[in-house]
Amino acid sequence: MISEKEQFAPPRLKIRNIESRYPIIQGGMGVGISMSGLASAVAKAGGVGVVASVLIGLNEKDFYKNPREANYRALFNEIKKAKANSDGGPIGVNIMVALQDYEEMVKISCEAGADLIISGAGLPLKLPGMVPEGSDVALVPIVSSGRAAEILCRRWMEHYERLPDGFVVEGPRAGGHLGFKAEDLFKPEFQVENLVKDVIKSVEPFQEKYGKKIPVIAAGGIYTGEDIFRFLNLGASGVQMGTRFVATHECDASDAFKKAYLKATKDDITIIKSPVGLPGRALKGPFLEKMARGEKHPKKCAYKCIKTCRYPETPYCIGMALVNAQKGNLNSGFVFCGDNVWRVDRIVSVKELIDELVSGYMEAKRASES
Repeated sequence: MISEKEQFAPPRLKIRNIESRYPIIQGGMGVGISMSGLASAVAKAGGVGVVASVLIGLNEKDFYKNPREANYRALFNEIKKAKANSDGGPIGVNIMVALQDYEEMVKISCEAGADLIISGAGLPLKLPGMVPEGSDVALVPIVSSGRAAEILCRRWMEHYERLPDGFVVEGPRAGGHLGFKAEDLFKPEFQVENLVKDVIKSVEPFQEKYGKKIPVIAAGGIYTGEDIFRFLNLGASGVQMGTRFVATHECDASDAFKKAYLKATKDDITIIKSPVGLPGRALKGPFLEKMARGEKHPKKCAYKCIKTCRYPETPYCIGMALVNAQKGNLNSGFVFCGDNVWRVDRIVSVKELIDELVSGYMEAKRASES
């Protein structure tokens, strides 16, 4: 006989050869926000923990002298630490297609034993060809349309005889850089609920033709267990959440960074034009105020991390601004956030957060069946 807990519990998430107890992926938040501490705690608590690769070496002693080597070393070591402390839970890596050394980051992640690679900020058209022979890593592109998902399915089958192992569908309510034009961020047709349905429809023919399940993961603006239930009811296999995991004890950001989340109101949230050519969602602060007045100019480029960066034409170095924010120096940097950041009112453990999300899911499911 099935217990009530089993009856209303959220389903497990299966992606290629990995499985997590709950259908929750912790979003990869770059420049030191989600490293091994956060990722391992999430995996241990039943989700999929994700290490973000961009500027991951910011705490290495030689970061400013040899940033490339520092990043490579840190990425390998952070994945290893996350895996060692995850109690067998899955550990992923978020790697931006726009990185100058994208292929090297992919190879290092595979060599370190990452269970999956989540890749956005561009279409990862050549990603399967970068995976070392013998690696069984799951490959999960981030897309913002059914058309993008269809293109990747077709290209990967044509060139690599492989389909994506899943898709993260990120809507415009997410934090950080956004894959939309600024004028489209608040249009109904671009909201994640509609995008998820669009991507599910686009991958159905490939699932039927090749007999493979391609899970679709909803991301951007998801905050409660009730939200998770709603997206799974729409056909998603899971959700990806970033903002809520910043407000945890295990998050690798500084206390000042986390406190900025606690203090945030709706009016503190702004959309910026990033130096790398994309809109981004962030919290207002002294640094962005100086930038708006035209006071900021990059004095040097420590490491040309993003292909689209046009240093020294940019008003500031976003990499260094985010490094400063991660370390708590908010006068020389700023904080990326999702549009639900104003709802954050306390710092909790990752386990407490996962338990709250699971409880909320079960309550929503129970209510729907009563």
